[in-house]
Amino acid sequence: MDVGELLQKYANGERQFHKLDLRGVSLEGVNLSGANLRESNLSGANLNNAILVRTNLRESNLSETSFQGANLEEANLIQTNLFQANLSGAMLKNANLRAGNLSRANLCRANLCHAILNEADLRFSECNYAKFQRASLTRTKMRGVIMTKVCLEGANLTNAVGIEAQLQDAVLTDAILHSIDLTQADGTGVNLQRAQVSGSNLSNIVLRGANLREASISWTMMRGADLSDAKLYKANLSWSNLTGANLTNTVLIDANINKTNFHSAILDGTIMPDTGRLS
Repeated sequence: MDVGELLQKYANGERQFHKLDLRGVSLEGVNLSGANLRESNLSGANLNNAILVRTNLRESNLSETSFQGANLEEANLIQTNLFQANLSGAMLKNANLRAGNLSRANLCRANLCHAILNEADLRFSECNYAKFQRASLTRTKMRGVIMTKVCLEGANLTNAVGIEAQLQDAVLTDAILHSIDLTQADGTGVNLQRAQVSGSNLSNIVLRGANLREASISWTMMRGADLSDAKLYKANLSWSNLTGANLTNTVLIDANINKTNFHSAILDGTIMPDTGRLS
């Protein structure tokens, strides 16, 4: 089926288009909302500014496909291949991308609020300025993901793997990050206020100047972490391991440091609970 026939059948009310082969075609600006394109091959296609609201693209091949500015709100993208796809500026609010392959995809400035990305592969994707408010990213693969100034407010990243992730100036207020692995991640200036990060691996993470006010970081590995100039007012660090961590000028006023391990930590200018600034 070619593009002309597809659009004509859609205009006539047909919505079932399983397993189409439309590799490399141009569908820029088309409206295929509600269409069933399950298991179709649209790799390398141009879908910029297309309207695909509630469209079913489950298990489709969308590798290297361009969706710049497209509307994929509530779309079904379960187990879809979006390897190196361009989704910059796309609307993906409430979309289901569970177990999808978004590795090396471009999601800059995309809207993924309330989207489902459980078990998805986001390794080495670029998501700068994207919105993930209240999104579900449990068990997501995020190694090397670039999320500068991204908004993950209230998102659930339980059991996600974000080794070497770039999270500079990201907003993760009220986020859930239980058992996350952020080893060697860069969270300079990140906002983790009231975040839940218990039972996690934050070894060698960079959190310079981060806001961790009222965050719960109990039972967490933070060996070698850089927390210099970070704000941890009323944070819960109980039973966490900060061996060799850098807490230069870190503020720990009213923090819970019960059974916290500060062995070999750098505490120059650190403001400890009830003790004032150390010198």
